Amino acid sequence: MGNDKTNMIVAIALSLAVLLGWNYFIAAPRVEQQRQAALQEKAAQQGRTTAGADGIPTPAPKEGQPSSPIPGTLAGPGQAIESREGALARSPRIRIDTPALAGSVALKGGRIDDVSLKGYHETVDDKSPRIVLLSPTGSANPYFAEFGWVGQNAGPLPNGETVWTADGTVLSPGTPLTLTFDNGAGLVFKRVLAVDDKFMFTVRDEVENKGSAAVTLYPYSLVSRWGKPTTQGYYVLHEGLIGVLGGDGLQEYTYDHLAKEPAYGGPATKGKAWANVTGGFVGITDKYWAAAAIPDQGEAYTGAFTERTDGATKVYQASVRGDGRNVAPGATIGATQRLFAGAKEVNSITTYEKDLGIKQFDLMIDWGWFHFITKPMFRALDFFFHLFGNFGVSILVVTLLLKILFLPIANKSYKSMAKMKAVQPEMLAIRERYGDDKMKQQQAMMELYKKEKINPVAGCWPVLIQIPVFFALYKVLFITIEMRHAPFFGWIQDLAAPDPTSLLNLFGLLPFAAPDFVHLGIWPILMGITMFIQMKMNPAPPDPVQAQIFTFMPIVFTFMLGSFPAGLVIYWAWNNTLSVIQQYVIMRQNGVKVELWDNLSGMFKKKPVEKVPAAKG
Repeated sequence: MGNDKTNMIVAIALSLAVLLGWNYFIAAPRVEQQRQAALQEKAAQQGRTTAGADGIPTPAPKEGQPSSPIPGTLAGPGQAIESREGALARSPRIRIDTPALAGSVALKGGRIDDVSLKGYHETVDDKSPRIVLLSPTGSANPYFAEFGWVGQNAGPLPNGETVWTADGTVLSPGTPLTLTFDNGAGLVFKRVLAVDDKFMFTVRDEVENKGSAAVTLYPYSLVSRWGKPTTQGYYVLHEGLIGVLGGDGLQEYTYDHLAKEPAYGGPATKGKAWANVTGGFVGITDKYWAAAAIPDQGEAYTGAFTERTDGATKVYQASVRGDGRNVAPGATIGATQRLFAGAKEVNSITTYEKDLGIKQFDLMIDWGWFHFITKPMFRALDFFFHLFGNFGVSILVVTLLLKILFLPIANKSYKSMAKMKAVQPEMLAIRERYGDDKMKQQQAMMELYKKEKINPVAGCWPVLIQIPVFFALYKVLFITIEMRHAPFFGWIQDLAAPDPTSLLNLFGLLPFAAPDFVHLGIWPILMGITMFIQMKMNPAPPDPVQAQIFTFMPIVFTFMLGSFPAGLVIYWAWNNTLSVIQQYVIMRQNGVKVELWDNLSGMFKKKPVEKVPAAKG
C-alpha cells in the first residue's frame, strides 16, 4: 500500500512537472518575448530619426567592377518619423490598383513603397484594416523595393531623391507605367513597370547613352526593411532574410543571425554575399507575407544579405547586382528584374516558379525538412477544401483517409494489444509467482510472448506513425496562409489560431477574459477525453508507476495542446475517436472483452486494505 501511494505521488509530481515546465519554460517566455519585442519596436519608433547616408554597400565587386555602394535607402538628414499618410504625401505618386493589391509608386526615388493586400485583413472581420506590406521612408516602419544602376564616371545616377517623370496615372494589369529621367550628363534612364493580377511586378530598366564617352553600369534591385519586426519566434517557422542563390541553394538568415555576421563593406554594416550565381531570388519573409527581388534567371549576379546600424535603427537589406554592361555612345542597354510583394499563397508561388522559371521559388514557403510529407499534406487538404468548402471538414476527411492508408499496420498493432489483453491474467499470475525476482519474471514473460506470438512493442506503432503526420499537419496549419482565418463550425472562426473558449471563465459565461498562459478551450478538453478513453481501452502497463503516468498523460496533453491551432486539436480528437472505434472492432473480432467501462468504474473503487496478521505471543 505504501508503494502504491509513493508511485501515485511520483506520477502526479512528474505530470505536474511536465505541465508547469511547459508553461514556465516555453509558453510564458514566448509571450514575454513577444511583449518585449513589441515594446522595443514601439520605443524605436518613438525615438527613431533617419540620418543621411548614401546607402548600403553591395557585395565585394569582381575585378574591374566599381566599388560604389547601391544607392541610398535612407531619407534626408534629421527627418523625423511621421504618420504613414504624411510620409506618402512627400512624393508625387502613381496609384497601384489590381485585384489583389492597392498602393502607389513613389516618383521620388522610383520606389515601390506602398502596398497593401486587398484580400487579407488584420482579423477575421472583413471590416478590419487591410494588411499593409510595404511602407515609405519617413513612416514608422519603412519597407520597400528599389531598382536602378550603379557605376562610375557616368554622371548623377538615379537614387532615392531622384524625381522621375511618368506617362500615366495608374499602374494596373494590362496598363504598364513608364518612368523617365535625364541625368543631364548624356544618359537617359527609362523604367517600365508592369504588374499582374496577383503579386508580381516586372521592372524593365533601360539606359540610352547620348553622350560622347562609353560608360559601364551594373543593374541592381533590393528589398529594404528598417527596424527589426516583431517575430513569432517559433523554431518551425523562418522569419527574416531568405533566398535561393544559384548552386548555393536555399539561404535563411534570421535577423539575429545576420547581426552575428562579420563586418561587410563598412564598420556599421554586417552581412554575407554570394558572388557569380545564376537563378533564384532574395527577399525578406514574414510568416504569411514576403517581398523578394528576382533577377533575370539566365544571367549571373551577386546576391547579399546585409544589416546596417544607423543610429538607433537597424536596416536589413536583401539585394542583387548584375554584371557590368558597357553602354557605347548612341547605344541602349537594358535589364529586366521582378519583384514579388504579397501573400505567400501556395498556388500563386508554385505558378510563378513554373511559368516564370524562378529557381526553387516554392522554398519561399517554409515547408521544412519534412517537405515530402508537408507538401502532399497541404495538397490533400487543399483538394478537399475546394470540394467541401471548409478546411475543418477537409482535415476530418484527410484524417480518415490516413487511417485507411495505415490500416494494415494499425490492425496488426491493435491485434497484438488485444492478445496482450487476453493473456493479462497469466501475466498477473507470473508476477505473483515470482514475487520480487524480476529476472525470472522477465524470462517467464518472454516465454509467454513467444508462445502466444505477441510483440509487446507493437502497440507503439500507431503512435510512431502518427508523430510525423501530426508534425506535418501542425506545420501546414502553422505556415500556410490558406489556413489563416479559415473557419470551421460554431465558435471556431480561425483554424490556425487556438480555440478561443476557456474553461476558466466557463467558456465565456463569466464576464472576464481568461489568462493566456493557462488556455483550455472546448476542443482541447474533447481531445483530452478521447485520449483518456483510448488509453482506458488498452491493457495497463505492468509497472504501476508507468500505469499512473499514462493515466495523467491525457491531462498533460490537454493543457499542452490548449495553445495549439484549433485545426490541429480537432485533428487529434478526431483521430483518437477513429482509433477507439477501430480498436473496439478489432478487440471484438479477436474475442477479447472490451473492458472500457470496467476500467472506468475501477478508478472509483477502493482497493481492499491488506490486513496485517497480529503477532503471536
